[in-house]
Amino acid sequence: MRTIDMSALSVLVADPNPYMVKIIRAMLRGYGITTIHEATDGAVALEAFKIHNVDIAIVDYALTTLNGIELTELLRGDEGSAHRYVPIIMLSAYTEKKRVVTARDAGITEFLRKPLCARDLYMRLLEVIENPRPFVQSAKYFGPDRRRQPDSNYADIERRAENTDDGFDSIHA
Repeated sequence: MRTIDMSALSVLVADPNPYMVKIIRAMLRGYGITTIHEATDGAVALEAFKIHNVDIAIVDYALTTLNGIELTELLRGDEGSAHRYVPIIMLSAYTEKKRVVTARDAGITEFLRKPLCARDLYMRLLEVIENPRPFVQSAKYFGPDRRRQPDSNYADIERRAENTDDGFDSIHA
């Protein structure tokens, strides 16, 4: 497994279960991260973004007051926010396709199922650090490009190549 120095990162962990926050904090410290902000409520997490400079957020889907989807939509939708481009790793014990798609369409960067293991969390952190996705904006979406990589086996026509006015603008964070 690749290792990188994560000691300079500032991470926000938002989970309604204080024991899960404690577990994630221990994992993050094991990766060398010492600046960890914690919230057990979506509104508290939103306030933490206003107070702290956060590099990565780890957010549970089932937060109270504001759930993880609502929190993500508020962050991505605020054009004046310095945190609009923050990578968001969403955690959830519920991984039905509908929930994953809803999270993706809200603008999360990565999705991680619970129960989680230290290796999976580390791999998601590496992904958002080493392979940041460009942000795109359309009339109904702002967030990381939902396409992971071009499909080299794609044999059909490239619709976007034919129509340059596709409604999407690439934005790089």
